[in-house]
Amino acid sequence: PLESDPARALPLVDPARPVPPGRVGVYVSEAVVDLYGARPGADWPRLSEVFRPPAQSGKAPAATFFVAGVWRDYVRQHGAIALDLQDFAHLTGDARASDLALWPMPGREAGALRSEVLEQARESLGASAADALEFTSADAIRARSLAIFDRSFAVTYWLQAVAIGIGLFGVAASFSAQVLARRKEFGLLAHLGLTRRQILAVVAGEGAAWTAVGAVAGTLLGLAVATVLVHVVNPQSFHWTMDLAVPWPRLGALALAVVTVGTLTAWLAGRLAAGRDAVMAVKEDW
Repeated sequence: PLESDPARALPLVDPARPVPPGRVGVYVSEAVVDLYGARPGADWPRLSEVFRPPAQSGKAPAATFFVAGVWRDYVRQHGAIALDLQDFAHLTGDARASDLALWPMPGREAGALRSEVLEQARESLGASAADALEFTSADAIRARSLAIFDRSFAVTYWLQAVAIGIGLFGVAASFSAQVLARRKEFGLLAHLGLTRRQILAVVAGEGAAWTAVGAVAGTLLGLAVATVLVHVVNPQSFHWTMDLAVPWPRLGALALAVVTVGTLTAWLAGRLAAGRDAVMAVKEDW
């Protein structure tokens, strides 16, 4: 049951529809839309048929329900329905509540608000009932949820590190092979007057170019996979949607780090190209 503005209490997908006179407005989760065919902005006769409070058993439907909005519920995959607390109490005669959400005034400390609620609960409900109350904050719930997600995707981070390591090993192996194959070329460049630093700069530039191409291609492929997961897999598998937020600064920093490390790897592999072996390799053709 809702006791405040639904747009504030629920993460609505779209703005709430006005409830026509004589209807009871309900707000359904995305899973309800997919599983039971509820549509926002329309009556829901099926809920009216199955809604039978104990006091209304055997009688006509107590109300005609109108789907006023759809909200995102990341907890229940089977669906959930929310309605105004007064409507719920009027239909069922049950005015009890098990959850209460509070929005502190600006500058009000959460600890002081908790103490005040506990004091009022002890006065109205008794000490034993007040001690059974559980308090939590939105920040704590968010931190706990993120911690659960981090544990769930910990293996993903390890796989990402392994993939980067394998890629850098491939860069090192590739440029080492090129060094062996192009020793005569680098030796000729040395005979033509290029310094050791300039030859290393050529090798490092090639490594930077190839690594940059790989970073761009990997970023584009990753964005494509993320788009499929968010807009296809999640709605089909879990019956919920979410906005795609791309962490551009983090992606840019990671791509820059990969390009930097790849360039350094190519430079280290190319150090042999500017050595005495490269110069002596030119004599093999004399």
